Amino acid sequence: MNLYLPIAEISLNVFVLVGMGAAVGFISGLFGVGGGFLITPLLIFYNIPPAVAVATGANQVIAASFSGALAHYRRGTVDLKLGTVLLIGGLFGSVGGVLLFTLLRRLGQLDLVVSLLYVVFLGGIGGLMLVESVQSMLRSRSQGSGEVRRPGQHSWVHGLPLKMRFHRSKLYVSVIPVLVLGALIGLLAGIMGVGGGFIAVPAMIYLLRVPTNVVIGTSLFQIIFTAAATTILQAATNRTVDVVLAFLLMLGGVVGAQFGTEAGRKLRGDQLRALLAVLVLAVGLRLGFELVVTPVEPYTITLPTGETG
Repeated sequence: MNLYLPIAEISLNVFVLVGMGAAVGFISGLFGVGGGFLITPLLIFYNIPPAVAVATGANQVIAASFSGALAHYRRGTVDLKLGTVLLIGGLFGSVGGVLLFTLLRRLGQLDLVVSLLYVVFLGGIGGLMLVESVQSMLRSRSQGSGEVRRPGQHSWVHGLPLKMRFHRSKLYVSVIPVLVLGALIGLLAGIMGVGGGFIAVPAMIYLLRVPTNVVIGTSLFQIIFTAAATTILQAATNRTVDVVLAFLLMLGGVVGAQFGTEAGRKLRGDQLRALLAVLVLAVGLRLGFELVVTPVEPYTITLPTGETG
């Protein structure tokens, strides 16, 4: 059954869109990511204009993240204090991201920049995570523990000033890297339509040394509000949020996130990181292939979203 999407200006199958939302919601609950890094490319592959895919993808992230965060909050694996500090930085970053998004769209370079950013970030982060998680699993077999964080282990981040204590995460660390990380997440949310979880999760694990079981719920909590701010800014500035498309994606995302959260309880931290790394790499490689392969139609003429000839 096809449905016309008014902002995207295209008719697409309802069940495929709901299925996309459910799949991304499952991944959101499983890994603690908003799922924007996956839903935006999927929408682009399904012929949704990139400007609409980015803005609407950020909207879908809200529902999936809220559903997953609620499940984690009930289990006591959300550090609200850490998530709030991340959010403060994220709000400032999202404003800058949307402004940059608008500029790139006016210059006609948005599609290329979005694709390149996905390939670079997903390929780099996915590769590093895969190497570390495999090493961790090998250590766990030989030593009985593959946990990233060890007692007394510190990095240069722990030597920075303006320290704050985060009891749920058992951390005493400077707020500077937390705010910078939040701002980076917000910036990427504005440009790429992502929640930023694929950046936040490995950064909190490897840089801040947050326990894996707390990272997922805290990441989802922060993503809810960063994605919400991005959606409002995109709707007000660029008018590229398709409400009909967003509703269908959210419908599947809320249900999928609950199943993903339950599935995540059955896997160890290193196993979760390895699976997320493989998924991130797969999406990055697929987008990279799209950049180098010869298109079926080398020349097309399209009007900017929302304009008519």
